[in-house]
Formats: sequence, structure tokens, C-alpha cells
Amino acid sequence: MDALSQTAPAPGQGGAKEFLDQLFSAGVLTETGVDGLYGRSGDFEEVIERFETLVTRYAGADKAERIHFPPGMPRPMLEKSGYLKSFPQLAGCVHSFMGGEADHARLLQMLANGEDWTDLQQATDVVLTPAACYPLYPTVAKRGPMPDGGVLFDLKSYCFRHEPSQDPARMQLFRMREYVRIGSPEEVRAFRESWLERGPELIRSLGLPCEIDLANDPFFGRAGKMLANNQRDQGLKFELLIPVANEKPTACLSFNYHQDHFGTLWGIQQADGTPAHSACVGFGLERVALALFRHHGMKVADWPQSVRAVLWG
Repeated sequence: MDALSQTAPAPGQGGAKEFLDQLFSAGVLTETGVDGLYGRSGDFEEVIERFETLVTRYAGADKAERIHFPPGMPRPMLEKSGYLKSFPQLAGCVHSFMGGEADHARLLQMLANGEDWTDLQQATDVVLTPAACYPLYPTVAKRGPMPDGGVLFDLKSYCFRHEPSQDPARMQLFRMREYVRIGSPEEVRAFRESWLERGPELIRSLGLPCEIDLANDPFFGRAGKMLANNQRDQGLKFELLIPVANEKPTACLSFNYHQDHFGTLWGIQQADGTPAHSACVGFGLERVALALFRHHGMKVADWPQSVRAVLWG
């Protein structure tokens, strides 16, 4: 029997919860008691590190400025971004205790009584970062007009989305690696097209099946359905899908063309003074790692030599 059949059912067989239990049993992930919030093993982290090196290699001669933001961002920045209009169900705000001694005594008594003490916390000016690129645009706007030829950024951040699930590929806290291109419509569209070719090539080099499909973001409410339809009609978002934890493949890479949305919102200008366009390719690092464990087995040492050669050289 091969390593896959010893450690996990074939992708598409069994449910997400079964796969999650196998990850716990093998020590790949560590349970915390909260769905979507897990510890990661050393092997899991090394796979992500090796995959990121591979991503950098595929980026090749692209000269990107590297910026890594923290997993928190200013609350006013998120409010201006429009994220709460489109995805209020996913957002997370950091709260903290701001009371005095009497309030503290009350909090301790509530804890002792097993009561809900969270009403004694107030919202801070920090929200959890929902996507690695969100803090980038206002930062870039402060630099003034973009140079001729535009700019390219290499980003990475822990991100938060409140969607607790026992699907291990749908974590509440996860890492996102992004390349963001800002410039003219022609420049950013060419960037996205290049990654629509490179992305599948990269994933298939790891022995993983994948397909590209038209997609839309999970906009909230009735108005969100119209936004999603418009996004699909204009072909603004594509995803690279890999079978991970369910019969329905999981989006592990995304390819997004924002048009001049962020350029207009934040005042990012091209060299000629017109609003800049932007596009990004995003890599869900945990999801790709999970796909590798699902398809090649829980023991990294037993993975196919061809896959290990790509990741470990």
C-alpha cells in the first residue's frame, strides 16, 4: 500500500471532519477546542516554508518590493475600504478591557460565577487583517503617483475571517502570500494573465490536480448577489481549485483584477495622474499545505520523490 492509502482516504472520499481528525491523529495539526483555530507541526511549517520558496522561484525576474504587514490594521482603514459593506460576517475587531479597579473587580466576579464578561471590553482602534493586501493600498497612496511602468509588491500576513468550520481548509486564522501589481490596465491585466498560466504549472509540479474556474467573493446579503453576478460577468476573479477536504474542490489560489477600485478609493495615481488599476494573485498557504498532506500522505518523508525534489531540491 502506498503512503496515501495508509494515512488518508483518497481525496473526495470521506468528509472534512474525517480528514481533520486524521490531521490531529498524525500530529500535523493540534486541536485547540475552537473550530478553525489550530496549532501546526514542524513538518507543516516546513512544507509552507518550502512552498513559499517555490512561489518566489516562479515569480522569477519580477522585481517586487517586499512588505509584510502584521495581522492587525487600523479600524478606520477597514471602515473606509468598504469591507464591512461587503463582508460584515467575516470581520473581526480587537476588543480590550479599559475600565478601572471597580470594573476589574466586577470582571473577576463574573469570571468566578461563570458569567459572560465580554461586555466589559470595548473596541480598540485595531481590527484583524482580512486579506494581506488591505493595508497596502493606503500605504502606497502616500507615496504619490506611481512611476512609469507601475509597481509590484510581495506581501504576506496572517489573516482572519470569522467562519468557524470543521473543514480544515477553512481556518479562521491563516496565512496569505500575495503579489500585487499596481499600474495601468494593460500592465495589471498582463500580470494576472501571466499568473493564470504560472499558477497551475506550479501546483501541478507538486503532483496535485487542479483546475481554474471563474469565481466571485462571498458578498453579504441580497445586494451581495448582484455584486457577485457583476464580478463573474466581468471576469474579475478566478480561482485555482484543488480537491482538499471535500468532494467540491477548494480554492487555494486566487487571481483578482480590481480595475481602478482601490486606485480611486485611496487616491493611488498613475504617472499621468489617472487612477491606478490593480490586480493580485493570492496563495492560501495553509490550504496548499493541506492539499499536499491529503494527496501525498501524513508523513512528509514518504511523499513521492518527484514532489520532494521540487520542494526540497
